[in-house]
Amino acid sequence: MAETHTYRIAAIPADGVGPEVLASARAVLDALAAGSHGAFAFEWEEFPWGCGYFERTGRMMDEDGLDRLREFDAILFGAVGWPTVPDHVSLWGLRLRICQSFDQWANVRPVRFLPGVRSPLRAAEEHALDWVVVRENSEGEYAGLGGRNFAGRGPGGEVAVQSALFTERGCERIMRFAFELARTRPHRKVSSVTKSNAQQYGMVLWDEVFARVAADYPDVATESVLVDAMSAKFVLKPWELSVVVASNLNADILSDLGSALAGSLGLAPSANLNPERRFPSMFEPVHGSAPDIAGRGWANPIGAVGSAAMMLEHLGLPAEAARVERAIATVTAAGTLTRDLGGTASTAEVTGALIDALAG
Repeated sequence: MAETHTYRIAAIPADGVGPEVLASARAVLDALAAGSHGAFAFEWEEFPWGCGYFERTGRMMDEDGLDRLREFDAILFGAVGWPTVPDHVSLWGLRLRICQSFDQWANVRPVRFLPGVRSPLRAAEEHALDWVVVRENSEGEYAGLGGRNFAGRGPGGEVAVQSALFTERGCERIMRFAFELARTRPHRKVSSVTKSNAQQYGMVLWDEVFARVAADYPDVATESVLVDAMSAKFVLKPWELSVVVASNLNADILSDLGSALAGSLGLAPSANLNPERRFPSMFEPVHGSAPDIAGRGWANPIGAVGSAAMMLEHLGLPAEAARVERAIATVTAAGTLTRDLGGTASTAEVTGALIDALAG
């Protein structure tokens, strides 16, 4: 019998519903491993970082946290944020610290329309809709450049400057990633999201790099669309989309719109990739920490389980990733849906149904 391949995974449940949905993802992956007849297994280490940790220590994660995470094959993340900690503190102190320190420059967010889930988009009844948002994840509007000044002028006198950073290297590598991804899809097309009519420096550079990169992929159709027009296109002509590449902020917003059109943000997975594999990549559901439903057993685990499937693909287990995705479709088609999708199933019930579908 061949030796079992053990994957070391760092689990960071963090805040709100994060621990609940991450527990579901872990249970599904462990069930998958148990049925592999010893082919592979997962070794988990859970880290207690997040807003609760911040309130106890004044830090969102340990000082040596990044050094400890480097040794893992991948990171599975829950959700960050809690009302008692300012959002910019929690986000920059944990999730963005990991993403930027590990150069996870490609954020991949599939938009999937699942059977049994009613979409608010009428076009979903007539077309098989499936597209991917590729988000530049290392610079752009989330580079953290700027500052606050003139507070001494008194009330109403302070000035804040928030600068976006666009580099040729950053633009080119995310665009080439998008084109390579498009070559693997039935509809070979890349849609670039821009706002160069108003942002005459960063987004003009973005457009110029896109045109240059596109010339190297004559087999892939292209279009360049202003972000406001693209938000309308998501609703009015989504069947024209395949791979959408956008800056950090624009892709963040558009991917949430896509997930809402598919039925709920609770469905949406994502991957924060370091494609060169110099550092571990991190996988997380798109939804937030949802403090209003935390601890009630209502959270939709599908986004986290879908993120785990993306992690399997990244780890070189594409057949197993496909099995998890089929299990998700089987469960939604059977009507086992959480409250955000109009159903009554609990987090545990959906998790159990997913594990049963894997075994079926």
